[in-house]
Amino acid sequence: MTVGEEKQIVVRPGLAERMVDVTRRFFDSDLWYSFTRSPVIIVSAFVTLLFVGSAVFAPLVAPNDPFDLASIDLLDSFIPPIWQDGGDSRFLLGTDDQGRGIFSTIIYGSRISLGVGFASVLFAMVLGISLGLISGYFGGAVDAVIMRAADVQLTFPAILIALLIDGLARAVLPRDFHSEVWFYVLVLAIGLSFWVQYARTVRGSAMVERNKEYVQAARVIGIPPVLIMLRHVLPNVMGPVLVIATINLAIAVITEATLSFLGVGVPLTSPSLGTLIRVGNDFLFSGEWWITIFPGLALAVLVLAVNLLGDWLRDALNPKLR
Repeated sequence: MTVGEEKQIVVRPGLAERMVDVTRRFFDSDLWYSFTRSPVIIVSAFVTLLFVGSAVFAPLVAPNDPFDLASIDLLDSFIPPIWQDGGDSRFLLGTDDQGRGIFSTIIYGSRISLGVGFASVLFAMVLGISLGLISGYFGGAVDAVIMRAADVQLTFPAILIALLIDGLARAVLPRDFHSEVWFYVLVLAIGLSFWVQYARTVRGSAMVERNKEYVQAARVIGIPPVLIMLRHVLPNVMGPVLVIATINLAIAVITEATLSFLGVGVPLTSPSLGTLIRVGNDFLFSGEWWITIFPGLALAVLVLAVNLLGDWLRDALNPKLR
């Protein structure tokens, strides 16, 4: 280093500084401003976080464990809610036909319903985004085959496709494995019902992006098509994909509840919201209304909150609606 030369030292920000910068930019963004200006969305987000938090920390939140057979007593069955005659302080919302507390089963049931919903939406996202990128980027015969398969699937209701896949799985798999693989069967059945929306959305954006100059420049310098799709095309379609995923989460929870209510979803020994409604429906007209009313109300509140968040996210990420 000669005299008079100045050594330039580049100081790169650390992880903590970058996180602070990202957080600051988020709170200064239009998305956060739109969120704080809508009381309905704030309440919806709070309700959604309440359900998710209760589901994640169910063993700590729930007063009783419906999976612990040692703590369940059949003599505690059909206890009404605490504010009615015959209520028990141990069971805030009463008990079901097996002596399980309704409040605890709702918490654990939300855990199962949300777990199936999140897993099926994630599976549908991965499958739909992959097929959409391939279809939109390559086009030609590949695009025709994928889109014709999507068109055929759109002619059938999602619940019918889920019933078909679940029925095939039950017919192929041995009966002894049904109680062990029901979660994966439900995720597969519900996820295969929703991939088309992601594929069609991503395909349209990929067809637009593939003809732009930066994508053509990436091709010229020899970047593989997989990296081009992941680095350049995929980030431009994540906004609509997140909106679809939020709305599909509510639909996936309803689909799981419907399948469980029909007896082809979660086993009766595992308390999901759908199985609770199904069990309570048998006792609805005999006076034990709380067994089905409270789980049904919890399902409706959860789905409404998630749907409101999805509608808000769609409007907030659309610059034409600002």
